[in-house]
Amino acid sequence: MRMAEKMPSGFVVRDVDIDDVDTLVDFTMQEAREAEGRELNEDTVRRGVLAAFGERPASRYWVAEGPGGAIVAIISTTNEWSDFRAGEYWWVQSLFIRPEYRRSGLLELLLDHLADEARRRGALELRLYVHQGNERAVRAYRRSGFHAVPYTIMARTLD
Repeated sequence: MRMAEKMPSGFVVRDVDIDDVDTLVDFTMQEAREAEGRELNEDTVRRGVLAAFGERPASRYWVAEGPGGAIVAIISTTNEWSDFRAGEYWWVQSLFIRPEYRRSGLLELLLDHLADEARRRGALELRLYVHQGNERAVRAYRRSGFHAVPYTIMARTLD
């Protein structure tokens, strides 16, 4: 049975199940298009999403359903161990809200749900990264209680 949490305005946030994979893939591809202007390979995204359903899940997803039961948003996390603090940081890995549901309070509801879940599981804090050009998202995350930290994300390509 799915665990669900009732939200104001008729929204429900729940854990995903395998039947949600097509929506997760679609929303993830839309997120990349909007946030970074990138077109992703659907098969690659599907493999990435399916990794959340394995024996050792690489991530965890939740969905928000609107009053009619349709999925209107997704959010996912990955965990990072901190040897400095002997605990896990929860990284918001994916977050997409259908455009017609933005500015409805759904972002705050999703992030509050995630924060409550992280607290229950003993996480140290929520973290996320935002594409530099996505000022709208930066403002939204600040309104939701996130703040800049003194770290720079860097990458080394392994091709």
